Amino acid sequence: MTDIVIEKDMVATVHYTGTFPENEEEFDSSKGGEPLSFLVGHKQMIPGFEREMMGAMAGEKRTFTLPPEDAYGQPSDENIVELSKEQFGEITPTEGMMLMSDAGPFKVVGVNEETVKVDFNHPMAGRALKFEVELVEVRKASAEELLHGHAHGPGGYQH
Repeated sequence: MTDIVIEKDMVATVHYTGTFPENEEEFDSSKGGEPLSFLVGHKQMIPGFEREMMGAMAGEKRTFTLPPEDAYGQPSDENIVELSKEQFGEITPTEGMMLMSDAGPFKVVGVNEETVKVDFNHPMAGRALKFEVELVEVRKASAEELLHGHAHGPGGYQH
């Protein structure tokens, strides 16, 4: 019997620690908690993460650094827009404030009398990311997981 390796339409379960390579500051980790399960090839993870884990077997550990293009991309001026203050309703926007919208999270980067300048770029856009990953388990996805487009069960999505 051959060992199962990560490939498209498999469910991978990993423990990971993510740091910024320039200062080793940790931005996310599953250590001390449940491992993360994801359906490979279904855009649940940043593209470089999946690519670097392809072919790994359970028990294997990998460390890799992704340039911004393989993580959250480069910041774009197109993602910085001005909105009317009226659109904020009861909220009084202040510079530096992080808020959530239907289009995703955004940061307030400027406020004047009538408008608010907001930045929809991902907070980690333009940053290289380093990951230390241990593959805990890899298995074939169920028909239901493939239909739903995500992993089920511990560390994955619960219904």
